[in-house]
Amino acid sequence: MSSKETGYTPSVSDESVRARTGRNWQEWFELLDARGAREMNHKQIVALLAGEYGVDPWWQQMITVTYEQARGLRDKHETPQGFQVSRSKTLPVPVERLFSAWEDEDQRSQWLPGAALSVRRATPAKSMRLDWEADGSLVSVYFYEKGEQRSQVAVNHEKLGSREQAEAMKGYWSLALNRLAAYLQEG
Repeated sequence: MSSKETGYTPSVSDESVRARTGRNWQEWFELLDARGAREMNHKQIVALLAGEYGVDPWWQQMITVTYEQARGLRDKHETPQGFQVSRSKTLPVPVERLFSAWEDEDQRSQWLPGAALSVRRATPAKSMRLDWEADGSLVSVYFYEKGEQRSQVAVNHEKLGSREQAEAMKGYWSLALNRLAAYLQEG
């Protein structure tokens, strides 16, 4: 489905959605419109897709979010708890070293200067939950081993107040992960 038809371009192709669900985006949008989905909340649309159309859970969410965005019911990066963005990067270091660069406040300040964060919970070499003290938003960080000398970090920043803030934080985390990579390569 093109942006000319709806003013919105889904992130997943018509071919993919049809292969997995039996319908393309236009067919889903028309069906949901006919069922009154514009007046439903997110959970109600998901329940409709699950109960009456037998859509798998991942596709229930994909169809619902895409429908909400296409119909102007949900903004980009928006969730029921506010806005969220994600960024990830694979680095040529062991996962323990990557985790340490996040966990140790002195190390973190070297590549993430000025960020007022407090650690809520940490599971070594697996995950961290942090409070972003500037606005009360939450940062979840996940660590994945990709080999003996490679690991990936995935940052999810949630409960952001606006689309503009989400876009700004998306750029912020891209730059921060580049600084992290440079820091780890130096040390």
